[in-house]
Amino acid sequence: MTQENNLPSEKINGSQNGSVALIAAKTPIKFLFVSWESLSGDLAWQLTKEGHSVKAYIKSKNDIDVYNGFIEKVDEWEPYQDWADVIVFDDVEFGDIADKLRKKGKSVVGGSKYTDRLEMDREFGQMEMKKYGINILPQWQFSDYDEAITFIKSNPSRYVFKPSGNVPSGGKGLLFIGQEEDGKDLLELLEQNKNVWRKKAPMFQLQKHISGVEVAVGAFFNGKEFIYPVNINFEHKRVFPGDIGPFAGEMGTLMFWSRPNNLFKMTLEKMKPALAESGYIGYIDINCIVNGKGIYPLEFTARFGYPTIQIQLEGISAPAGEWLLKLAQGENFELKTKRGFQVGVRVMVPMYFSKDRDKEAIEMYRDLPILFKKPNNLEGVHIEDIKLEEGVWRIAGVSGCLLVITGSG
Repeated sequence: MTQENNLPSEKINGSQNGSVALIAAKTPIKFLFVSWESLSGDLAWQLTKEGHSVKAYIKSKNDIDVYNGFIEKVDEWEPYQDWADVIVFDDVEFGDIADKLRKKGKSVVGGSKYTDRLEMDREFGQMEMKKYGINILPQWQFSDYDEAITFIKSNPSRYVFKPSGNVPSGGKGLLFIGQEEDGKDLLELLEQNKNVWRKKAPMFQLQKHISGVEVAVGAFFNGKEFIYPVNINFEHKRVFPGDIGPFAGEMGTLMFWSRPNNLFKMTLEKMKPALAESGYIGYIDINCIVNGKGIYPLEFTARFGYPTIQIQLEGISAPAGEWLLKLAQGENFELKTKRGFQVGVRVMVPMYFSKDRDKEAIEMYRDLPILFKKPNNLEGVHIEDIKLEEGVWRIAGVSGCLLVITGSG
């Protein structure tokens, strides 16, 4: 039997608060999701299953059929601002809009100008870490591939290549961890691929490589305080077991919930003043390398992670509508979570790796049915780019990411 984390509870705002009144009355909450691409449909679907009213706007034309049959989609989101109790922005580059809506008194999860910049501008993110007393690794920002090639030739060492900014879909899996101490493997890649990569990752960072365990620490932030417990997670980036195969952004993740620990206190907790000043409400984490010599933060994710949020839903025992509303309205509360570990694995098809959204590869898989051995027991099955037609789950969109299968133990 799975147990729950029972942390010391914080005082929740009084019964005059709108979220308390809505929850107590068991009134369906109205959620409006705003997306550039199909990302947060599983969370929206969970809210729908809880009986809440959900509308979702997805800008990308490539995702026009994603989530059909699972959630209600709208062609424009602005007309529904006043309708919504909570507006959810599920990606970066919504920060300016989110800040303005909060100033108008709207309850908003996700997005602020400050946190957008933390994630998208890697150099700024690193400088902010340093400003607030967090140890950082040497790193260099580039927008010219020839300059980066010259830099490696003049400074031979082992580096990690990472795209910077809000990367186009085709470049989201573009990551290279150098294996050679003189950097020749990365140098060769840059020389051979610079003309292609300029389109996929116009801005990028070279970061000094350090050996250790890659781990992220994250937490929800209510505009003033972190919500406990914190989340500790270990991403598996390669497609196959044994850490082999191409990078897939995030193929699967192992996580657990924890009281504030040293990893949190030495990294994310130090960002509290800056996050509070920005008014950010949502999830944020810092990815780190940890070894016997110390903790070395790498980068911020200032939004829901994917498939992180699907796996977190496996580990959060409170109804999603309840904690999302409290978070959006700036309440301090204890997040009820399971003890032990949660794990999630992505189910993908080869079109994820198709070059420049190859039309032939996309059409090969589009609309194929997804069949379950036990269709009446879908516990732990979370959706990504699929749709529901006449009771049949089918592949939708162009990403090739279909499902996330989760479990606890």
